[in-house]
Amino acid sequence: MRVDTAVTDPVVGLVLEGRYRLEERVARGGMSTVYSATDLRLHKTVAVKVMAEHLAHDPTFVDRFTREARAAAMLSHPNVVGVSDQGSDQGLVFLVMELVRGRTLRDLLTARGRLTVGEAFAVLEPVLSGLTAAHRAGIVHRDIKPENVLIGIDGVVKVADFGLARAVVGTGQTSQTGVLIGTVAYLSPEQLERGRADARSDIYAAGVVLYEMLTGHPPYGGDTPLAIAYQHVHNDVPAPSAEVPGLPWQVDELVARGTRRDPAGRPIDAGAFLAELATVRKDIGIEPVPVPTGRSTAGPGTLRPTSRPTRPRHPSDPGTAVLAPHRNARTSTMPGMGSGPTTDVNGRRPGVDRLRPGVPQHIRRRRARLAVAVILLLAVTIGAVGWWLGSGRWTDVPSLAGKSREAAVDMLQDAGLDPKPIVEEFSETVPAGTVIATDPARGEAIRGTDVRVVVSKGPERFVVGTEYLGRPADEVEAELQETVPVQITRSEVFDDEIAVGNVVGFDPAPGTQLTRDQVVTMRVSKGHAPVAVPDVTGQTPEQAVANLEALGFSVTRGEDGRSAAVDKGEVMAVSPAPGTQAAYRSAVTITVSVGVPLVQVPDVVGMNEAEATAALQAAGLQVDATKFFGDRVFRQSVKAGETVEQGTKVTILLTFG
Repeated sequence: MRVDTAVTDPVVGLVLEGRYRLEERVARGGMSTVYSATDLRLHKTVAVKVMAEHLAHDPTFVDRFTREARAAAMLSHPNVVGVSDQGSDQGLVFLVMELVRGRTLRDLLTARGRLTVGEAFAVLEPVLSGLTAAHRAGIVHRDIKPENVLIGIDGVVKVADFGLARAVVGTGQTSQTGVLIGTVAYLSPEQLERGRADARSDIYAAGVVLYEMLTGHPPYGGDTPLAIAYQHVHNDVPAPSAEVPGLPWQVDELVARGTRRDPAGRPIDAGAFLAELATVRKDIGIEPVPVPTGRSTAGPGTLRPTSRPTRPRHPSDPGTAVLAPHRNARTSTMPGMGSGPTTDVNGRRPGVDRLRPGVPQHIRRRRARLAVAVILLLAVTIGAVGWWLGSGRWTDVPSLAGKSREAAVDMLQDAGLDPKPIVEEFSETVPAGTVIATDPARGEAIRGTDVRVVVSKGPERFVVGTEYLGRPADEVEAELQETVPVQITRSEVFDDEIAVGNVVGFDPAPGTQLTRDQVVTMRVSKGHAPVAVPDVTGQTPEQAVANLEALGFSVTRGEDGRSAAVDKGEVMAVSPAPGTQAAYRSAVTITVSVGVPLVQVPDVVGMNEAEATAALQAAGLQVDATKFFGDRVFRQSVKAGETVEQGTKVTILLTFG
């Protein structure tokens, strides 16, 4: 990707989705153009990548681009370019991400040629750290190469363009010049042969990038992508020491392990490769060095920058967008300034060219004006530096507690401070969207200092919904313990509809706003409440069975009995007894009367009238006495010992004894 210095661009000045105002074009490639932009909502500078028009009209590409942008946005890691938004407006498909001021690893290698082992490790370690976070999130980059490694002017290394290589594959655009070549130089054999990629494919590309940092060029070159691909599939990546004698053999082994043609022979993911790199660093005693940012021109050996950087051995990929350094971030050497020697071979300062007689007057005036301008510029510079080192570099941190988030950001920026990070926390006392505190809270600070702003999210509340009702209590409790930070207790209640062991309800009721660690009682069904056995005596068997079954009882008919109180053919008894609380669906037995009870007639012959009457009545019989001139029972109408129904009339005949 090249830095475009064009002044005009029809897209500059547009405001996308009413939020992102495109300020300046900072980079352009075959797939996209990157602009610095202002987020009008958060008042911060971001990078907006606008997809090339020929890709923006491809529905398949746009769909895949959207999915991959969402996947990249899930990553939050200091070595991954943060993605914050994606959208489409005014015919432009765009991606919003953090703006990295600096250069790409490709720019650094173009300027430096190659890096030392320590410098190469310093770049590769954060790259693998970012890839580790991606691999653990189930995301594969698929396009690791120097163009996608950004080196900020502060030395922070970030991996860019997650997933974009995969999005390009399905568009049919790979025939563009440079797109395939720039990618194929780092593709693993399995990607070239089968089109399949996993975390180990990223490891292969990282190993190739390590080789290139150490040698100054990729392991394979060729006139066509096919020629390069053939070498990746059929050859092992050569040892870097073959190009740069003196490299430790452990470094050769590290490159070899990362670039094995069989994926099974490589580290399983970026975390494993990073651990191997740490082991090699320790074994050969490589001390950590700062990440080379390109601000210094020192290079390894004789590979120092020249006035014209050499071109890489393969064309860079114009299909991958890169956040190139801001134009003001680069330094340049003006002709005649800082490029020549300050002394001659004898150690003396060179003589000053003086005007010789006959120099035209207009040249003298021009030189005089130039001298005045230089003096004024020096005066202004010295004054600005003095102001900065004096009072100008200091500012006051305003008191922001109780201010709205937007007002706090404005006040900090007006004070020359950077409101980051902005974090959100729950608060029971501070309204949502209002600043709780800042760090530092207030007082003097150097301009440009980061100020941590804590903004209230309002009270922390949780809800237990109605979707848990009727489900097994054990299952519900386990789910709530994972999702809602409240304390669950149980109580058992009878319920006529909810099955035993299932949730009947909660206290507080479902939908109530709950606080953290609040006690919530889960009511669990013990089943149907007990039912009182009704009195069905005197009813026909059919009536009694219907009434009992309506209450949920299971009815059985016991052996018939006799009853003096209940007519024949009616229910004379029920078990359990009427009024007893019995379990729902328990068994109830009814007894049906077949008549009055049977009794045995006593022998009353020879008894007087009173004794005979008492004996017969005691047996449940009726007595009819007939007298013949006496009071002794001479005869009884029913013989003694016979069995008759209770209430049968027995006639006794009284005569002289």
